[in-house]
Amino acid sequence: MRLEELQKQLEQQHRAPTENWSPAFCGDLDITIEANGDWLYEGGVIKRMPLVRLFASVLVQEEGEYFLVTPVEKIRIQVVDLPFLITQWNKVDSDQGPVLQVETNIGERYLLGEEYPVVTEKELPAVRIRDDLLARVHRNVYYQWAEILDTHRANEAPGYYLESGASRFKISELAEKGRGK
Repeated sequence: MRLEELQKQLEQQHRAPTENWSPAFCGDLDITIEANGDWLYEGGVIKRMPLVRLFASVLVQEEGEYFLVTPVEKIRIQVVDLPFLITQWNKVDSDQGPVLQVETNIGERYLLGEEYPVVTEKELPAVRIRDDLLARVHRNVYYQWAEILDTHRANEAPGYYLESGASRFKISELAEKGRGK
């Protein structure tokens, strides 16, 4: 399958057109997104996934702060680490070779590549997903990726790389001899 066609299918994510809205700031709401991906309201976990997906569809980040926005309201919420987690992944065949498809804790899927790269945030791997938001790579996914990492090529900085289609992402440094990294 052509990579562009596959990405178009995945881009049918459930998100609101927040870029078209510029509501006034209305204050803070006691919603926190925990580092493990749980959404809390007044300290209790929001267990209804459709409600979490609805909130996630209107989540935006501005200057390091997170907001839920509607056409008429903009409410600040707290995010402990990053708003989403990469909880699953698989390889998908494409015209560029095997491409890694990742899935977030709310069921959104992305193909790793130039548009959705693996980045380092707070010295840990994350994926830049829609609307310039980040999804932390869950520890289980990271350990699975460790099994398929490749060492650097002659034209790359020393380290271990994850390959997805035509893209390569540096995941970690090479361990220095005798340091036990």
